[in-house]
Parts: sequence; structure tokens; C-alpha cells
Amino acid sequence: MLRSLMIALPMMAATALSAETIKVASGKSVAETANALEAAIEGAGARVFARVDHGGGAQSVGADIGGSELLIFGNPKVGTPAMIESREAGLALPLKVLVYEDAAGGTWLAYEDPADRLAELAGGALPEEVTAPMAGALQKLTAKAAE
Repeated sequence: MLRSLMIALPMMAATALSAETIKVASGKSVAETANALEAAIEGAGARVFARVDHGGGAQSVGADIGGSELLIFGNPKVGTPAMIESREAGLALPLKVLVYEDAAGGTWLAYEDPADRLAELAGGALPEEVTAPMAGALQKLTAKAAE
């Protein structure tokens, strides 16, 4: 009994934490918003590594989830300090923003608060000077894409 409790406690603690999801409304379509986000990312000097079409994937198996695209992007100047603090930060990097259509037809940009997510992975909060540039970039980029 004690052995199973010792195994379960770390898993319970790991699942108790949860990064806040930040959502930004867009008045444009998913494709237009994702294109605007990609342009904003590249215009800020970061690199888009991948653009995953979840909606297209769902359609390929006969399901319809509406438009849904995940953009994966980063800038080593912003992400490397987190990796220096904690190698596990690599599980949250590069950054990701999901652009999706909700059930009511609205378009949203969504991302996890980087300070929360990195704290989960590192076992405690990383210095604000490490996480603030990521949070600021996500806020600015999603706001620009939603304009």
C-alpha cells in the first residue's frame, strides 16, 4: 500500500498543475488569422517551423472539427534562456499557437501561458526575465494576427 502511494503521489502532483490557456478572439476566418499570425511571427524575426492543419487531418478520416491550425515557431534568442534554466523547457518549446473555429463559428487564437507551462516542466517558476519575453511575444503576435 505504501509503495503504491509513493508511486501515485508524484503523478498526482504532476497532474494538479495546469498552464493557463489564453484565448484571443479574431473576426477573421481561421485561414486568414493563421496567415496573419505567420506574417506577424516572421515580421518579428522569429521562424515558423511547422503549420499543422488539424481540421484537414480530421477531414481525412471523415470528421469535421472546423478550421483548426497549429503554428509552431520560435526564436533562439527568446527560448535559449529557458533551456539554460531547465532542459525540460524543451518540451514546451518552440512556442505554439492554435487558431481554431469554435462550435458557434467564431475564430480564436489560443496558447498556454509560458510561465505556467515552464514552471510545470521545471518543477518551479523560472525567472521572470526568462518567461516575460515569451509571454510578451505571444501577446503581441496574437493581438496583431487578430486585428
